[in-house]
Amino acid sequence: MEGDEPRRKRNDKALDEDIPMPRQEPEDRVKNFEEVALGYTEEMALAEAARCLKCKNPQCQKGCPVEVPIPQFIDMITQGKYDEGISIIKSKNALPAVCGRVCPQEQQCQKNCIRGKKGDPVNIGRLERFLADWERERGMKRPERPASTGKKVAIVGAGPSGLTAASDLAKLGHEVTLFEALHVAGGVLMYGIPEFRLPKEIVQKEIEYVQSLGVELRLGNLIGRIHTIPELLEQGYDAVYIGSGAGLPQWTGCPGENLGGIYSANEFLIRVNLMKAYNFPESDTPIRIGKHVVVIGGGNVAMDCARISMRLGAKVCLNYRRSRNELPARREEIENAEEEGLICNFLNAPVEFFGDDKGWVKTMRCTNMELGEPDEKGRCSVTPIACSEFDMDTDTVIVAIGQTPNPIIQRTTGGLRTNPRNGTIIVDEDGRTNLPGVFAGGDVATGAATVISAMGAGKRAAKAMHDYLMNGKGAGQ
Repeated sequence: MEGDEPRRKRNDKALDEDIPMPRQEPEDRVKNFEEVALGYTEEMALAEAARCLKCKNPQCQKGCPVEVPIPQFIDMITQGKYDEGISIIKSKNALPAVCGRVCPQEQQCQKNCIRGKKGDPVNIGRLERFLADWERERGMKRPERPASTGKKVAIVGAGPSGLTAASDLAKLGHEVTLFEALHVAGGVLMYGIPEFRLPKEIVQKEIEYVQSLGVELRLGNLIGRIHTIPELLEQGYDAVYIGSGAGLPQWTGCPGENLGGIYSANEFLIRVNLMKAYNFPESDTPIRIGKHVVVIGGGNVAMDCARISMRLGAKVCLNYRRSRNELPARREEIENAEEEGLICNFLNAPVEFFGDDKGWVKTMRCTNMELGEPDEKGRCSVTPIACSEFDMDTDTVIVAIGQTPNPIIQRTTGGLRTNPRNGTIIVDEDGRTNLPGVFAGGDVATGAATVISAMGAGKRAAKAMHDYLMNGKGAGQ
């Protein structure tokens, strides 16, 4: 009918636009540490799931590092079969509530979504979060444990990579022990990502699920001190996976960087996120932060530091040596930070820090930078502009320019091949090191990267470890 054609066009146009997720208003959220993104209601999730085209050759799944069957779980949402939908996700991903919140879907699965060719891609991450939250509110199901293979595996590091490898290996019937240096499991999920982006209660629920698979968790076990990798193999473990992350901060190397009031991002985030310094004196850990904070860097870690500082009452400026176009942080996090009051200062870098008579930083001298030609990855070089130095007043500086692996495992594992430039462990595409039975993945092998890339490495290594354990195929074979 004549009247139906305009209606169909309007509906088609509406389907090109995604369903926004409710959030706290900027003026409210900048005063608290509660989660900013509030999640989809059931009605919103159904409307967003209906946008999926159910492609015969889905491209979205090809962009997922942990191989989640995306079209299948979205189809379950459209049918109201939420229990089946979360089961489909968990067949590949043991941490869906985490991934639904912090995974950069816009650079991975959603980047490949066909719907996004002429409109907004389907919000896969928000739908994943919806199902994970739906399940958690109703109680997670305890999965059936498979028959034991009789093989023992040690996993070093209870961060996203180690948790993924542990869950996959447990599902295959192996006896898995997870060693964590800190007093709480989760790794970067606990100490690196703020409460307002990833509530810690949710992380611990995900970890409880991994433990329910039969994984034994040993906290306060710093491998390289309490036990070395060779000692674990001597104690009866048939294989070891190193997923110890990248917890050693990088510094600018500028004069005056040892002044009081200058933090590494690692120290700052651990104090606030893990030790809950934002809740002092109810918590045991204080943190000193001034009124004028400068964050050096442009990644997600820098954005987290900046947004925390604003919640602690500071005026915050982000100093990044490249331009806005090169900012590596997620667009969503940049937008959230600027809505909350972040000031961005591009194309400059620090050259020296000056302190007051009590040894606290008070001034940061910077130089302007200019972009050069892009490299093979499209990343522009930067060079300082002569005679362009200027001073900034600041009473707190947070250096968020990257992390490298802590070298303790590398130094106590004889013969393990590492990269002499940054200390990362050298592995093949499946996480095999040059030592028989020893595998590694995540940030300890790549340097600091995303949560989901670390999870993908854990999943690939688990497959290779299973092959090694059952068929004797692995490093040195």
